[in-house]
Parts: sequence; structure tokens; C-alpha cells
Amino acid sequence: MTDPAAVSARPRVAVRTQGPVRVVGAGLLGASIGHALRALGVEVILDDTSRAQLQLAVDYGAGRSATADDRPSLVVVAVPPDVTADVIERELVAHPQAVVTDVASVKLEPLVELRRRGVDLARYIGSHPLAGRERGGAIAARADIFIGRPWVVCRDAETSAADLAVVEGLALDLGATPVEMGPEEHDRSVALVSHVPQLVASLLAARFTDASAASLSLAGQGVRDTTRIAASAPELWVQILGANAAPVVEVLDALAADLADVAEALRAPEAPGARREVAETIRRGNEGVERLPGKHGQNRRFESFVVMVDDTPGQLGRLFGELGELGVNVEDLRLEHSPGAQFGLAEISVVPGAVHPAVDGLEARGWKIASLPS
Repeated sequence: MTDPAAVSARPRVAVRTQGPVRVVGAGLLGASIGHALRALGVEVILDDTSRAQLQLAVDYGAGRSATADDRPSLVVVAVPPDVTADVIERELVAHPQAVVTDVASVKLEPLVELRRRGVDLARYIGSHPLAGRERGGAIAARADIFIGRPWVVCRDAETSAADLAVVEGLALDLGATPVEMGPEEHDRSVALVSHVPQLVASLLAARFTDASAASLSLAGQGVRDTTRIAASAPELWVQILGANAAPVVEVLDALAADLADVAEALRAPEAPGARREVAETIRRGNEGVERLPGKHGQNRRFESFVVMVDDTPGQLGRLFGELGELGVNVEDLRLEHSPGAQFGLAEISVVPGAVHPAVDGLEARGWKIASLPS
């Protein structure tokens, strides 16, 4: 759990969210919302069908337990996808004075089910913060996981401006960036940038289960980055993938076709056109990576250099301190520490014009530069 001071250290603006806020579901996202709102001085009411999970979130300070007299102005439903529609319907009935939103990672299926039931959705606005961690539950909750992250808000013709402002205000208060998007577009988008990457990471990491210890000892930062999210909870992902199956299958089919083309080329790498197929695959990947938004949401190109950092306390802090003294702004950072090594490698990304001043300044201060931009 993040110390509330980590959130309160942000530049202060007027808090838009008026409490009390009721959060249904005291897992990672629900408890994280609770911590973030409490750090802003907003009253948070927690509820969960699991008494143990609820008590744990309360003990960690994410909010207080619900009472029969509660009159929340906003309800946030943070439950698994297979029960999201049920809980939204229940909360709309139980709290007629409140705006109700949910933070499920699939938006169309719950909406279709609620409409099928004839539920009055005038006070409901679906939303989804693109934030999370590999570990789940209240014990893994952090007040700062929403900072700088997109928060999709799915308005429709029934949505009033006042209710929309409540949900977007919640996102802004938690440090996220509201993004308006329809539920169909949202589900197609997360299939591509979240759901299929989870499957790809899991499928690749599954290859490690029968690998020799000698092979795995060679693993570097590249494979760790590629498989990081493979540590996610299977129970939750079964629900997410099932609820968004059609868009996920569409991306998987296209990916499978691409994999088949590359595999065919590598079966006969000397055949005409085989090397071009492989090269074009890598090139298209380059183009795709370049389109990903970078720092502050900008598609900017940075250059990287690698610094050797001794495996002793305080060295990474000293590196950042001296980069600050040199006037170098670090745009991104990746750390690699291979087992058994007495040093780590810090890959520092900066704007192109800052590479040589940074490298020259660090070398003058005794740092060893392991590699420079090609």
C-alpha cells in the first residue's frame, strides 16, 4: 500500500469528488481507489461479499465498512466481470441519489445485459482505469496506481453533463486522464493493448516450465519485460477474456497468421523472400512501437545509454542525483540485474540532444558507460 503522502505530494487542486463514495469490491482497484480518495480527504465506504477481504482493506486504511444509514453521492463498482451487471443493478436500486460507475475491464457485455433486463441506466456511466498490478487483493492496493494512466469513460445519450462530471472528476482527482470512448471501441482497444498481450506473455512464459535451469539462467531483461504480466491471476483473466472473447479472437487470429508466415519463412531461410519476410516482421514491429504514446502522451523518440551501477546501497540514488546536477531529465528507465552479477545495468532514456552531455558528465564523475546509442 502506498503512503497517502505519496499522493498528497502532487500539486494540490480543488477536490472534485464529493463524498461519501461507496466502493463495492475491496480488491486491488477498489481498495486503491479508497486509498487515493482518503488521501484527498474524501470519505470512503467499502463493501465486499468477502468479509476477510473487506476487513483487510479497512485495516489497511482504504475506507470504513458500510452501514445501513449510508447515503453515498457516488458508487464505484469494482467487482469481477461475471457479477458486474448484477452489482450495478443492485446499487442503482439501493442508492437512488447516487451516480453509479464501474471499473470493469470489459464494458459492452455488462451494458448489454443491463439493457436486456430493462434497468434504468440514466445514473450509470461505465468507466475503466487502465491501471493495475500483477498482484491482486487489498494488500497490493496503492493510492498512486492511477496517476498518469488513461481512464476510459463510456457516456451515451442518456448521460447528463452533471453525472459525467462526477465520473470524470473522480478520474482527475486520482491523477488519471479521462478518455471518452464508446463501449464497443473500448473493448476492441483493450483486446489489442491489454487482453491479447496478457495471453501472449502467458503463452511465452509457459514455455519456461519445461526448460532447463541452464537455459533459464541466460534470461535477460528482454524476456523479463516480455513476460512480466504472465504473473497475473488466472481466475480473473478467465472472466475478462470470456467477456471480451470476440475482439480477442479477432486479434489472436491475425497474430496467429503472422506467426505462421514467419515460421514458414524460417523453415527455409535461404528460400527467395524468406529473409525479407523476417525483416518486414521486425520492421513492422518497429513502426508499431513508435506509435505507442510516450511520456506525457507524446509519440517522442528518445535515445538510450546504459550505465553500470555497483550493487551497493545508494548507488542508484547517486546516479539520479548526479544526472539532476547535470541538468539531464530522465524520460524513461529500465534496470537489469542478472543473478550472480555484482553490478546492475541502468538503461537511461533521454531526448537525443542530452545523450552526449549526460555521458560526458557521468564519465567525468567516474561512472562506467556500458553502451551508447547505435
